[in-house]
Amino acid sequence: MLRREARLRREYLYRKAQEAKQHSIEDKKQRLKRALEENRLIPTEIRREALSLQKQLEFDDEGGEGVSSHVDDEYRWAGVEDPKIMVTTSRDPSSRLKMFAKEMKLIFPNAQRMNRGKHEMGALVQACKANEVTDLLIVHEHRGMPDGLIVCHLPFGPTAYFTLCNVVMRHDIPDLGTMSEAYPHLIFHNFTSRLGQRVSNILKYLFPVPKEESKRVMTFSNNDDYISLRHHVYRKTDHRNIELSEIGPRFEMKLYMIKLGTLENENTAEVEWRWHPYTNTAKKRKYLSVE
Repeated sequence: MLRREARLRREYLYRKAQEAKQHSIEDKKQRLKRALEENRLIPTEIRREALSLQKQLEFDDEGGEGVSSHVDDEYRWAGVEDPKIMVTTSRDPSSRLKMFAKEMKLIFPNAQRMNRGKHEMGALVQACKANEVTDLLIVHEHRGMPDGLIVCHLPFGPTAYFTLCNVVMRHDIPDLGTMSEAYPHLIFHNFTSRLGQRVSNILKYLFPVPKEESKRVMTFSNNDDYISLRHHVYRKTDHRNIELSEIGPRFEMKLYMIKLGTLENENTAEVEWRWHPYTNTAKKRKYLSVE
């Protein structure tokens, strides 16, 4: 089993390493195609390769999206098989963090919650892989208040790190009913940049495909790179109006890092994106949306 995992990991890293080369060839082909269509001189740096690139262009068909990437490989079964989620906490959790982990388990269909105990991260990830878990979620706290969420996609990554703020748990809202366990419809607002699409995919594939008659809605709304999560159910009051009821919990998330690896090898995994809050333009820039 260990040799098989090592081989699969090597194959995944090899495919990822080939992406830069394939992207370079694709870029040259597109530049040659534009030059021929606009009847301009072929750029100097691709003149020697022009004939071979033109032969490759003849075999390109319409409708493709360019070079397939490791992102396609990470979520190749998305929408075909339902995700299987494992929710756990940091070491020695408080009672409030345990309650929050229980509510997170109710948010995601097909999710299970596990007491962390003294399990090491490597053993935890290996146990999840052995049981075909697709995503591992770990919640962290500061003085009893949840302040961190890690979403680790298995078996090869990516791993997204979020900070949490303004957390309002269901336990803090009086007279709430039971939570619906139907597969929810998803609403993603203002994820327009390339990184925004990446983050929306990481969050979207935590949920299975809903049925049309489902009355449950999960909303992820991006505002100044803070992702607000809201959880509602709705019912039709008449043929023209519907009534929304919030069933909690609610919180804001802010992405600060994405790594191309799992939690067991996070020290050696390549950083795909990291937030740099101390640069001069950090307050002005918006990463998840194009404004």
